[in-house]
Formats: sequence, C-alpha cells, structure tokens
Amino acid sequence: MKFFVLIFALLVSELFCQTVIPKQNLSFKPFRVDSIAISGNDITEPEIILTELTFSIGDIVDSTKLRYNRERIYSLGIFTNVRLYPESNEDKTTLIIEVNESWYIWPIPFLALRDRDWKKATFGLDVLIMNFRGRNEKLRASFSLGYDPSFTMQYSKPYWFRKEAIYFDAYFVYVNQNNKSRNAEILFGEKFKQKFISGNITLGKRFNLFNKADVYGGFSYVETPKFIPNVNATDSRIDKLPFLGLRYYYDSRDLAQFPKEGIFFNADILKKGFGKSGVDYNIFSADFREYRTVYKNLSSKWRFHSRQTFGKLIPFYDYSFLGYNEKIRGHFTQRSEGNNLYLSQLEFKYPLLTEINIHLNLPLIPEALLTYRIEIYAQTFVEGGVTQMRGKSINLSHAFSGYGFGFTGLILPYNIARLEFALNELGKAEIIFDLGISF
Repeated sequence: MKFFVLIFALLVSELFCQTVIPKQNLSFKPFRVDSIAISGNDITEPEIILTELTFSIGDIVDSTKLRYNRERIYSLGIFTNVRLYPESNEDKTTLIIEVNESWYIWPIPFLALRDRDWKKATFGLDVLIMNFRGRNEKLRASFSLGYDPSFTMQYSKPYWFRKEAIYFDAYFVYVNQNNKSRNAEILFGEKFKQKFISGNITLGKRFNLFNKADVYGGFSYVETPKFIPNVNATDSRIDKLPFLGLRYYYDSRDLAQFPKEGIFFNADILKKGFGKSGVDYNIFSADFREYRTVYKNLSSKWRFHSRQTFGKLIPFYDYSFLGYNEKIRGHFTQRSEGNNLYLSQLEFKYPLLTEINIHLNLPLIPEALLTYRIEIYAQTFVEGGVTQMRGKSINLSHAFSGYGFGFTGLILPYNIARLEFALNELGKAEIIFDLGISF
C-alpha cells in the first residue's frame, strides 16, 4: 500500500511545488580520512551509520569506495537521501556524511499479495515503527483479512549487545492459510485451510561487516480440519512441534534493496520435532547470489537456490514449492511441489533513469514522507527450476523455465515495482506485474 500511496503522490505532484535534488557528484581524488562528521541524523545514533562503513579514520578512500559505502548506508532502509563528500581544513580532511531520515511510524492500512499473486489479495492494518530509539530497532504489529487472514508481531534489535555485536529478534504469527499442496488436496478430497500458529526467538552475532550467524528456535502449531496421513506430521489432525535452526549469512552487497555489486550467501539448517510424537525431520536451504558490473552501466546478477527436506516423514505443508514465494517467470502462477527444490536465475539490467532525488511539497503530509530516490531500469532474464520427490531422480521434463524482458521502477526507500514480459519453454507468453526485486 505504501507503494501505491507514493505513486499517487507523484501523480498529483504537478499540482504542487516539487524540488528535484541534483544527483551527488562522487568524483573525488583519493584522500585520507582524518575525521568523520555526520549530520541530519536527528534520531539515528551515529554508530548505526559508522558500523556500515568499510573504512576507518586514517584510511585512504576514493570515489569507488565512497559510492559503495553510500549504498551501504542506504541499505539500512531508514534514509531518503545520503551524501558523502570531503571537506578540507588546512592539512586535515573531514569526511562529511549527510543523511535525510525517512518517516518511521506507519500506522496505515495496506493491500498485499500472498505468494506475489494478484488473485490472493489481502488487506488490513500495519503498524510499523522503524528506527525505534534511533538504533534501527523495529517494532511491528499487523493483521490482515481477505486471502489467508493473519496476525503478526515482531521486534528486531540489530545491536542487543553493541560491543559484542549480538542481535536479537522475536516473532509471532497466526495465519489461517489455504493449503498449498496439490497432493494434499487430492488426499483430502477438496480444498482446505490449515491454522498455523508459530513463535520463535533469534539470537545471533555479527562477526564483521559481511559475516554473521544466528541460532533460532521456537514452537509451531498446525491444525487441519481432519486427520489424513502425510497431510500432518503426527498421527493427529493437530501438530505441535518444537524446532531449532542455525543460519549463516555472507552479504557484501552495496545496496541491499537493489544490488549492483557484491555477493549474498545464506545457509540454513532447521530441525523439527525432535522425535516428539514420532516426528523428526530436517530442512536445509542454501542461496547464493552474485552481482557485478559487466561493462560500463550494464550489470548482471545470477542466483542458485536449493531447498532439501529429509527425515522420517515430511508433511505436505513443509514440502518445497515452485509457484509461491519462489516463482519462475513464464510459469509465474503454476505450481510444482516435491521434497527438494532447485532454482537458477540470470539477469542483465541497464539503467534508463539513474538516481533522481525528488522532494515534494504536499499539504498535510509529513516532509519525511515526501523525499524519494527514483530510478528506472530495463532488464532481460532467463531462469529455471525443478522440484524432486524423495527417492526419485530429477525429471527435467517436469522442470519450469522461462525468459523475457521488462522494466523495474524504484522508489526508495519504500518499494520497487516490475512490469515484465515472459515466455516459457513452450513459447507461451505472460505479462507480469510484481512488487519487489526479482532477487
């Protein structure tokens, strides 16, 4: 909903005064950073910004390093504009970091898409407090009606113990969710819903700028209208399962919302059941992405993702799916399921409009909501994916693949929209309008 509010604001902006903020020139000769001064951070603590920098006082920096670190600061998602430039005084040089803070409190109604599907619209109220206490903490509570009604609460603290770089997250969710498994629907005899209630706590450590790991655990409750083997993990229509997981992240991306340079890698191992009611199974997933410049303004990104399930009995609701969170353009709404999943994607993008910072003057709307970084890109892509049942070989004749082109519009720090034309391996075409980055 935030995205549509912003689009509306842009459309009516011609009726009001607007300011186009010139793009910052980051062409500087290499210089030594003798000190750092931060301005514009009325709420944000300076350490939140300083911990994202890849250099320290006394280091030599150039234009390339400044551009990269500017995007790292943008990646925090709490600023609408960021400027870095040197200021010399006699034989000393101070690096100036100027920021404009975004709006932090969002008690607004929203319209969202379950599984990125316009036929699965949900609506409700989302209360989000970002940058709570100026420490980039997040408090969130939301409820939704429509498709898969839900209620969620979350608290995220990136620096619980600042010196030790320990972070903390607590999450609770209730959702009355439509079954995703076609196999479960066949066994059940009709479409059905399951109630999911889950809570978990995460405790992790950031080892340095790019590496972090965490352990998370909690309890899940899954209720099905009636008991059918395999639809549930236990011999009851209600599953009550503890779980414990371990995750590792490597993230050197410049701008997390829309990367152009860097690597992202995530590995996650999750254990469920621990033998309770005879249930004991595991889920492992790995996700690797690389972003790099190919030539001048042309950039590329590629991804390989796999999800594996193994154990005594895997309930259908924990199968690996294509067609929900993970989609293949060309088969955008088609479903495929199995114990395991393999997905690969390749995309090239070229900027049509690079970084225009706009400040609007509209009545009754807070100033912090009226500054945006806007960019437009053209992209071409090819991707494929396949699911695999346990004990069977991968059947490539059942794989999904697609290719095509499209356009991406960024309104940072708020949202991203894509309009794309895709063809699958059979030549069938589809037009896709989606929110968020492809990967």
